[in-house]
Amino acid sequence: MAVTTRLTWLQEKILQNYFGEKRLSLLYKASVHGFSKQDLLDRCYNRGPTLTVIYSGDHIIGAYSQMGYQQGKYAAILLFTLQGTKISKCETVQYTPEILFDDECIPLFSIGFQINVRIQKVMMGSKKMENLELGGSCAMPFQECEVFRCEDLPDERKMKVVTELRKSLSSALRTYESYGSLVQQIRILLFFNSVRSVFQGHVTHQALVGTNTTGISEKYRTYSIRNGEDGNSLPFILCDSLGLGEKEKGLYVDDIVSILNGHIPDRYQFNPMKPITSSHDNYIDSPSLKDRIHCVAFVFDANSIEHFSPEMIAKIKSIRRVLIKCDMVHVALLTHVDNIDLITKADLIEIDRCVPVKSKIEEFQRKLGFALPDILVELDPIKDVLILSALRRMLWAADDFLENLPLEQTGNQKKEIIKYAKGKK
Repeated sequence: MAVTTRLTWLQEKILQNYFGEKRLSLLYKASVHGFSKQDLLDRCYNRGPTLTVIYSGDHIIGAYSQMGYQQGKYAAILLFTLQGTKISKCETVQYTPEILFDDECIPLFSIGFQINVRIQKVMMGSKKMENLELGGSCAMPFQECEVFRCEDLPDERKMKVVTELRKSLSSALRTYESYGSLVQQIRILLFFNSVRSVFQGHVTHQALVGTNTTGISEKYRTYSIRNGEDGNSLPFILCDSLGLGEKEKGLYVDDIVSILNGHIPDRYQFNPMKPITSSHDNYIDSPSLKDRIHCVAFVFDANSIEHFSPEMIAKIKSIRRVLIKCDMVHVALLTHVDNIDLITKADLIEIDRCVPVKSKIEEFQRKLGFALPDILVELDPIKDVLILSALRRMLWAADDFLENLPLEQTGNQKKEIIKYAKGKK
């Protein structure tokens, strides 16, 4: 069974960030490896930067050494306490690990601080007790002692895996073919800048999404994304529509069906007070399957949910009801996840295990009713993987939409697909 720390996720993140975005790898846990100085030092000598954590009742006392514990060598050790989300720092002291963890009770006036693992007590002078904002006796009993190796985040091995995954996802998206080749390019109703940037290799600004003073796009735009390697169009088109603002500032719900069915042309200027009708000069009367939307993505800033008004929540739910009625597959994306408090780059590698992100997902699920994949928008291998993974899931969802279309909407092409599939069985 894996040995786990007593630190909560939040406590670990606070310590990681305080010491420069470090990954904490548990080397020693007294209750598992033994309450003795030798057990501790045997596991912790020469392991690089080291963090020792003592659990004493409601107090967490720490000792950080940038040099780590080296036999017989003095090292600068920073003493601190963690109370809630606050770290109280004491002055830096010089100790050898043998003195710091001595099994004998050395007079406090000669050392000022000592962790005696054998008798499970931390001993310190009154001045250090005051600096660390600790009360009570100068010999504090503790229940657990843990020692961590502190490593830079993220490590090279994980970054290599992420880079390879990014290449694999990019290749899969470039060579994607829709279900039965019913359409050459999948149309995804989505925001624009982030995904195009991944394939072009630099930040792009062709679509000024959400940059006006109202925070919404006013035109319906369709963008064919070009492959940065060969200049060919990728097998999907990203469509940008009027944002989901409240009342007169947002997308008119009745325009949703027209967008989904392909009646609205590129560069159509939305009228938030009046939906498009068949009498409009640019209305597309007989759109083909390739003109229709094949997948819809709701895009939300991860930190926005607490600011949603009841009217906004009601509007999103009403749009989802329209999509469900139209049998339109749809997903939701969280952006700016990296701006959530205490998130580090390493958390983005295993984003599904990240407690603050999971909390945000649960809040969106509770208020809006659907599960939320994640997306981030900067040019970084880790964040690109999240973007590409989300995009791949949207293409899979679009395939489900195409596969479920009735025959009268796909013509003989789908009949041939079904005939071919039956012939293979």
